[in-house]
Order: sequence, then structure tokens, then C-alpha cells
Amino acid sequence: METYTVYINYSEKFDKYYIGQTENFKSRLLLHNSGLVQSTKPYIPWVNVLLIEKSSRSEAIILEKKLKNLNRERLISFIEKYK
Repeated sequence: METYTVYINYSEKFDKYYIGQTENFKSRLLLHNSGLVQSTKPYIPWVNVLLIEKSSRSEAIILEKKLKNLNRERLISFIEKYK
């Protein structure tokens, strides 16, 4: 059964978080850190701070949208709670 991963990456150099979802997290992180994702390229390097598995793409997209709507303080609280 396919699983989808919602991930939160962090750029320590720029103190910035990035939230996304994918079927293959390892290859996605490589894309982010190789500069092949336009929106994250300026903030390399990225480290993962949280992974959450979902059983369907629609569930992953719903969680990704919810996380993207949190302010920074609430996002950090979420990370602390679930890591």
C-alpha cells in the first residue's frame, strides 16, 4: 500500500521552515538540497524536522494545507508535539 509523507524541513542558515508532501521523501529532500526546487533553492541546506505518514494523497494534502496555515509559533508547537 502506498503511503504519502507530509514533511517539515528547516533551513538553519535562514531560520525558515518549508512544508510539503510527497510519495518519496528521500528523493524529494535530495531535490530540495540540490537546488532543483525553485521555491526552496535560496535557502539550502534543508534538514528534516518532522515526517508524518498518511495513507492517501488527499489526507496528505489536507494536512499540508492545515500546516501551511499555521503561524510560526503554532507550527513550532506542532513540531515539538509530534516529533
